[in-house]
Amino acid sequence: MILKSHTSKTIAILTGGGDVPGLNPAIRAITIRATREGYKVIGIKNGWKGVISINPLYPLEEQPYCMLLDDHIVNRLGRTGGTFLHSSRTKADKVHLSEVPDHLKATYKDEFNDLTQEAVTNLKHIGIDYLIPIGGDDTLSYAVRLHHEGVKTIGIPKTMDGDVPGTEYCIGFSTCVTRTIELTHALRTCAGSHERFLVLEVFGRNAGFSALLPTVGGAADRCVIPEHEINIEQLTALMVEDRNNNPSKYSVVLVSEGASYEGGNISYTSHETDAFGHKKLGGIGEDIGQQLKRISSKFNDGKTINVINQKLGYLVRSGEPDALDSIVPTAYANLAMDLITQGNSGQMVCINDGKYNHISIETVKKDDKGESTKKVNISKFYDTNRYRPIYSNIIGDPMLILTRE
Repeated sequence: MILKSHTSKTIAILTGGGDVPGLNPAIRAITIRATREGYKVIGIKNGWKGVISINPLYPLEEQPYCMLLDDHIVNRLGRTGGTFLHSSRTKADKVHLSEVPDHLKATYKDEFNDLTQEAVTNLKHIGIDYLIPIGGDDTLSYAVRLHHEGVKTIGIPKTMDGDVPGTEYCIGFSTCVTRTIELTHALRTCAGSHERFLVLEVFGRNAGFSALLPTVGGAADRCVIPEHEINIEQLTALMVEDRNNNPSKYSVVLVSEGASYEGGNISYTSHETDAFGHKKLGGIGEDIGQQLKRISSKFNDGKTINVINQKLGYLVRSGEPDALDSIVPTAYANLAMDLITQGNSGQMVCINDGKYNHISIETVKKDDKGESTKKVNISKFYDTNRYRPIYSNIIGDPMLILTRE
């Protein structure tokens, strides 16, 4: 599409990190509201990679990472899953030499390069007045950097893990929980037919919300989360007990990908790291399944119990958004536009105490290990002896039993 020169204020939208259902509804709602109020809206493709790949030698209409958004485009795509702006895990202040855009390779020659000033220059070049990044704590933590550099920024929290600090809800979380419950119930028929343990690995690098909440919803007997190291013999005894108490002779455990054994290490599929320093997680569910089978005879009168292992993976982040991930992104988008029309910036839209609000984008913080600071409050919500949620004394707690700390 040919882009015309802007005559009014311009808003840019980008999506970073993993895709989730709900991103396109947010992009749709921002675009419709903004264009009707006289703003021009530019979609920047591939997240922060797109921002650093803009070439200031060329006009806006010749930038392959930029597209003009209007009602026609977003109405067609706004009901779909994923992000039609595409995404990346690029961190613009730590760009590997191999990922430096061609037109900058003569300038940046270190193994890792900080291209923040290029990002700021590029946004100015295409005439951006406000930037709306939609992402998790990785994407939004870099938005904090741009905020400090003078870029007017309004963040929208997104992650299936539900662990962005400062908000009780992140786009994508409800669909993740819904899909997990649906898929777990579907797999029960296999587990019951063969009288096996059902071990399902789900997303959750640092926080166990995406395993805890489906368990609250009745998907599993037990859940294993990153916030508490497990004793495999204790878990096995509980799983055998659950199986023996079930007339269909099976039991179910959900395992967060970031979970670990007592004194053990987290399982990685690769030791390569992305730009944010994260190794690719995976394998703990399969390992726990093998251990459950190996130990099961000890608690089952000498008889081994077989296991069905399944990694749910991308199945829970694919497809159309559920109701919450259609409604909340629309509300977040309009809240972001409210802030922009008021001349506000350096904020992240959020839900606090069950109400829509906004807070400083600097609330998005990392701990000393570069991990999200928002985790399950295990003393309140997780029984470390029984490996299952605690349901008591929840008066005054958020609807989805998530904290915003």
